[in-house]
Amino acid sequence: MVSLNEMEAMLEEILARFPQDLFKDLNGGIILLPEKKLNAHSRNNDLYVLAEYSCGGNMGRYITVYYGSFMRVYGHFTDEELKKQLESTLKHEFIHHLESLGGERSLEIKDEIFLSDYLDRYDPG
Repeated sequence: MVSLNEMEAMLEEILARFPQDLFKDLNGGIILLPEKKLNAHSRNNDLYVLAEYSCGGNMGRYITVYYGSFMRVYGHFTDEELKKQLESTLKHEFIHHLESLGGERSLEIKDEIFLSDYLDRYDPG
């Protein structure tokens, strides 16, 4: 299993490859927290928040990555597989950031559909 420090190093390596323009107005940066976070709508303690984009409020725009959630969901992955998942998750959150800057909600709507489909599996009808 990857340690918190190892995941932080992975995160820094991935972010170093991203174009600097992506970070425009991401004034709160990227925050790596040790805890896991369940989605508020989780029905069976099986829907974890891997990362989330936040905007507005006192902290501005930032991305939070939850180490504990990654370990809960992907702790059995090899280091390289985990790194790929982390990169994919970061790209997802950066799309939220860019869409927010442009007044777009396409990915937010796609995430809402994913959540609706998840909930339908537990409460069809």
